[in-house]
Amino acid sequence: MSDALQKTITLLLLIALGLLLKSKFKNKDQTNGIKEIILSVALPSTIFISLMKIDIDSSMFVIPLVTLIFNFLMFFSAPLAFALFGIEKNSPTGRTLMMLIPSLAPGLSCFPFIAEFLGEKSLAIAALADVGNKFFVLISLYILAMNMFLKNSDDKDTKMGGKLKSLFASMFQEPINLLIFIAIILLSLGINYNSLPPLIVDIFDKTSAMMTPLVLLFIGLAVQLKEGKKRIVACILFFRAGITMLISAGMIYVLNITDQNMVLLSIVIPLSAASFWPLAHISAFNLREDAKGMAKEKRTFDLELAVLLLAFSLPFSTILILAILSSGSFFAHTSTLITAGLVLICLGAVPNALSKVFVKVSKASS
Repeated sequence: MSDALQKTITLLLLIALGLLLKSKFKNKDQTNGIKEIILSVALPSTIFISLMKIDIDSSMFVIPLVTLIFNFLMFFSAPLAFALFGIEKNSPTGRTLMMLIPSLAPGLSCFPFIAEFLGEKSLAIAALADVGNKFFVLISLYILAMNMFLKNSDDKDTKMGGKLKSLFASMFQEPINLLIFIAIILLSLGINYNSLPPLIVDIFDKTSAMMTPLVLLFIGLAVQLKEGKKRIVACILFFRAGITMLISAGMIYVLNITDQNMVLLSIVIPLSAASFWPLAHISAFNLREDAKGMAKEKRTFDLELAVLLLAFSLPFSTILILAILSSGSFFAHTSTLITAGLVLICLGAVPNALSKVFVKVSKASS
């Protein structure tokens, strides 16, 4: 058995263990507690170690900008889904998808597998890439949500400046971002991981060791199969993954990326699950509309759809990322990537096309 296959089976078994333990975690707060340990302790420690162990040069600071450009390319590509699935852009469904499709959450769905398959240097680059994504999901998507809300409800009382200020503050209070900032300062002063006191190194090593098993257990615990708009959610996720692969192929070609690890990073980071932050923005504006007693069909966003898409997005992205990383160099070619992207888009579009055909046939027969 190859090392990659053995590693993949081990990771999948840990996810299966999480599924088996679901009955023991009936309280949502218990699952959220594990998530908080991952995001506040294990993941920040892993990223800090990765950053402190590599030589960062000024050219690496273009990485967040490239990710930010990718976010906007995904944002402008999202309306293509509406044409395929018959979704109105200015409907609650359309506005919700405009928020969620371009967002990324690499922390839970991507970083553990990058660490396992591609190593610490690749994880450090991925952490820098997420800085650009954080600006997009926290700032750009909040402004977008605010604009959608104001257009839909004619609410002129909202003060955007204060909200943006609090968002900037919360972004820099997150442990991951704080440790990235500290690591960059230490490296600029010539201090690397081996220069730190042994006690500090030991603490970071031990907390970092928790990350992969905890993340995989959490994925198994968090998988939800709620009733609702499951077909449209599945179709959107296939479409999102397909468009992501096509954009990644384009960026790899334009930027002339040839290193295999960098190519794989360019593929798997954009395939990360949808971010929680758009849901947070959506929930905030939904509460305002609750207070006004606004009818569900007239609201700015579809909160139920947002929750369902997030629930399916994590396991969906995990499977895709695992498949790509465990396949070695198979996906490290733009031709393969373009083909895979087109196949995924077709898989997303076919169910909706078939349903339209069945409707026409049933009408004709009646």
